[in-house]
Amino acid sequence: MSDDRRFNSFSEFYPFYLEEHRHPTCRRLHYLGSLLVLAVAAYALVSGRFALLWLLPVIGYGFAWVGHFKFEKNRPATFKHPLYSLMGDWVMLKDMLVGRIRF
Repeated sequence: MSDDRRFNSFSEFYPFYLEEHRHPTCRRLHYLGSLLVLAVAAYALVSGRFALLWLLPVIGYGFAWVGHFKFEKNRPATFKHPLYSLMGDWVMLKDMLVGRIRF
């Protein structure tokens, strides 16, 4: 599916975002990457090792992009919709944590 569509709001974008995350392994990698981002951020802030914060994009995008390129076989929405995609990562994590989306 092409990500050339235009979206006027996040609520309009999110169904597209979920379409781009149909493969369970892709969703699991997003889940793992997002939780690791939270863990590393918390550790960096509590320990005062602020240089670790530079790892957050590598961890978050690394896991997600492996999911997209290897399992989903698509280009991450981040490339064309960076803000909505970032928001989608956290909403999808919340939806997985509350059981709204299977992972």
